[in-house]
Amino acid sequence: MAKVKTAHFCQNCGHESAKWLGRCPSCNEWNTFVEEVISKGKNEISVFSKNTKRTAVPRAIHEIQDIPQQRVQMVDMELNRVLGGGMVPGSLILFGGEPGIGKSTLMLQVAMQETRQKILYVSGEESEQQIKMRAGRIGQLNENCYLLTETQLESVFKHAEELQPSMLVIDSIQTIHTEVIESSPGSISQIRESTAQLLRFAKQTDTPVFLIGHITKEGSLAGPKVLEHMVDTVLQFEGDRNHVYRLLRSIKNRFGSTNELGIYEMLGTGLRQVENPSEILISNNQDKLSGSAIAATLEGLRPMLIEVQALVSTAAYGTPQRSATGFDLRRLNMLLAVMEKRCGFKLGAKDVFLNIAGGIKVNDPAIDLAVVASILSSNEDLAIEKNICLSAEVGLSGEIRPVNRIDQRISEAEKLGFDKIIISKDNKGIKQENFKIEIIGCTRIEEVLRELFR
Repeated sequence: MAKVKTAHFCQNCGHESAKWLGRCPSCNEWNTFVEEVISKGKNEISVFSKNTKRTAVPRAIHEIQDIPQQRVQMVDMELNRVLGGGMVPGSLILFGGEPGIGKSTLMLQVAMQETRQKILYVSGEESEQQIKMRAGRIGQLNENCYLLTETQLESVFKHAEELQPSMLVIDSIQTIHTEVIESSPGSISQIRESTAQLLRFAKQTDTPVFLIGHITKEGSLAGPKVLEHMVDTVLQFEGDRNHVYRLLRSIKNRFGSTNELGIYEMLGTGLRQVENPSEILISNNQDKLSGSAIAATLEGLRPMLIEVQALVSTAAYGTPQRSATGFDLRRLNMLLAVMEKRCGFKLGAKDVFLNIAGGIKVNDPAIDLAVVASILSSNEDLAIEKNICLSAEVGLSGEIRPVNRIDQRISEAEKLGFDKIIISKDNKGIKQENFKIEIIGCTRIEEVLRELFR
């Protein structure tokens, strides 16, 4: 009988050791090593037939033909945008998110929409009847979509070889196991080996593979860190259960930008693509309320207008509170210090609460001016006109600094019917005659306040 081989793996980073260690030398975490069986003592099982394998030979780089990258345009335009302009054949895409956020619903919806492609949807978590029930709720049934409820990877490859799908979806990678590794499904070694075999399958057959992955309680993708290094693209599905909107972000993308953002609305019939996010991020309330300002921001190549809400009140206790939702708290403290030191506003003894409407997180420095305006509006209890939006960065000296791609921000504000936009006077190349909206350039916060509250 062959000897069973075992090894110890760090559950945090996947570091392998021949013996148990109290502290991982790679990630310095304590008590994370577990023993796993790594081999049955027999030859590895071939997961592909010989006719599906392609042998590679070394070639000089100048001999390689420069072939334009062919992308598959998908029906889901939001997913197209986040992937960088379409799906690349042979790519391995990891799709993660919290439980119940809508990962399986989105991937099943994509599988139902792609009627021009043959799709194999592999589920290790649900039965065929459950998937069919959800597909019926979505309201679409694709005759070219084949369901397979299987957790053994060798069986998945056997059916994929017979069916030859144009796209493969694995739901989820934590439930898949291979006979090469004897440890339980979801373990470090199983996830790593299963992903490695799926990677070889994707590259050798030019079949794009979507892997749905679980996340840990800290919010990171479950499994070894090497999992994110192996795949071509890592997508993160975010959202708040108290809001109906879901955000699709790209954390890693070998074929496109990681700054793109996709927005969906969760409905009873599935996920609806939000083509114009500015309409849902700005309230339709026509009453003039203090503490609200509109900012023109940019997520990747997509301009958006968002509503910044602030509440300033006298501190009930000795230490004033500072709270920010969807905005960096350290940057909020910096802007409060600038307003007190450079502009003379006494906010040191006031509670300040800031919120980005719609439940999204914004890192664009162009919303600095809207944050300052909303705080001062709430502090003085003076409302800002609804037809004014702002887009500029605020420096430590109280100066208004320019931001990139200001023409796209101005065009978005003009398209949504705003009459005025306040930007930095240092933005060069902006001509008023090219826009119908009134462009106001300022260099100091004091000038902005005179425009807003005159």
